Amino acid sequence: MAGLMVSLKYCFNIICVTLLLLSSVSASVLKKSTTSGSAFFIFGDSSVDPGNNNYINTIPENQANYKPYGLNSFFQRPTGRFSDGRVIVDFIAEYAKLPLIPPFLEPSADYTNGANFASGGAGVLPETNQGVVIDLPTQLKNFEVVQKSLIEKLGEAEAEKVISEAVYLISIGSNDYMGGYLGNPKMQETYNYQAYVGMVIGNLTQTIQVLYKKGGRKFGFLSLSPLGCLPALRALNPKASDEGGCFEAASALALAHNNALKSVLTSLEQILKGFKYCYSNFYNWLDDRINYPSKYGFKEGINACCGYGPYGGAFTCGGTKLVKEYELCENADDYVWWDSFHPTEKIHEQFAKALWNGEPEPEPVGPYNLQRLFFDKEKLTIADIVDDAPQPHHVLQ
Repeated sequence: MAGLMVSLKYCFNIICVTLLLLSSVSASVLKKSTTSGSAFFIFGDSSVDPGNNNYINTIPENQANYKPYGLNSFFQRPTGRFSDGRVIVDFIAEYAKLPLIPPFLEPSADYTNGANFASGGAGVLPETNQGVVIDLPTQLKNFEVVQKSLIEKLGEAEAEKVISEAVYLISIGSNDYMGGYLGNPKMQETYNYQAYVGMVIGNLTQTIQVLYKKGGRKFGFLSLSPLGCLPALRALNPKASDEGGCFEAASALALAHNNALKSVLTSLEQILKGFKYCYSNFYNWLDDRINYPSKYGFKEGINACCGYGPYGGAFTCGGTKLVKEYELCENADDYVWWDSFHPTEKIHEQFAKALWNGEPEPEPVGPYNLQRLFFDKEKLTIADIVDDAPQPHHVLQ
């Protein structure tokens, strides 16, 4: 009987230790599944600017820190986002279980989870809107400032880990083509469009390589939209009746840029060890919503919710610019376009979901979706951890 009691006690101890191990492992796995642990660094233009331009000397066209921006009240006030609410990177941060990523220039910003360097009006080339924006080369220098601050705060080894596990999202280029080329006769005289696209892509590639040398391995890219179909460019189109409304010269530049970027990324994946990226055909994705809005829950795909004149294409939203008059729709969620250049929060959310899940509409996201970039690390199952844990008889000795 005594022997039986000892055996039962031994078994009971084993069961208790095993349960403790399993509960510990379950908590560990649950923790891994609810937070990515990856920081998020963002470079770009007004498509992803969370308010950096609030802190620089610029022109009214490059700011959005006034009403009716932020109309949907997700934020308590206009933040500087060129939207009726959130922009795509806000949703991506939410899906990655991260807090909102702060603007780099926000006073006392905490960069532990990343930083957003984007600036409305910025281009890949420093000549684009020079003097009134934070261009991509300067955004890269600002990243170096953050890198140094992380080393000071976390130590070199931990900071290197943050940098190497982070996801880097880049959304820029539209301004180089709209204002930097089509709006700049001198640039058109100096470069044909193929040479100009090559110059933009060359500078963008250099930025990617610099980030890679600094430790970045996981990248997301937003390809350019059909620029000629933005309400502002429809309104400027001298051949609107011949081209169905869209300014085809602008859309052709966007397509050339996207094709060149796609080729570069394919090459970089082969050349740079450990380089992983998420790319999507935003051009076709948005074009589908412009032409068939009702398929995606919209009522209006051509006109802007906030603007003036044909298509709402005059960039007067908010009344802070030379022309003060503007019209505002009743429900921004019915619209693809928020203002003359920028889509509504609803578009930002739909595209964020597509990038996150890799939805193949109208073309697949690849070769990785953002969810995989944020969450795919060495995956440990409960069985793996239990197998590696000390066995019960070792614990009980």
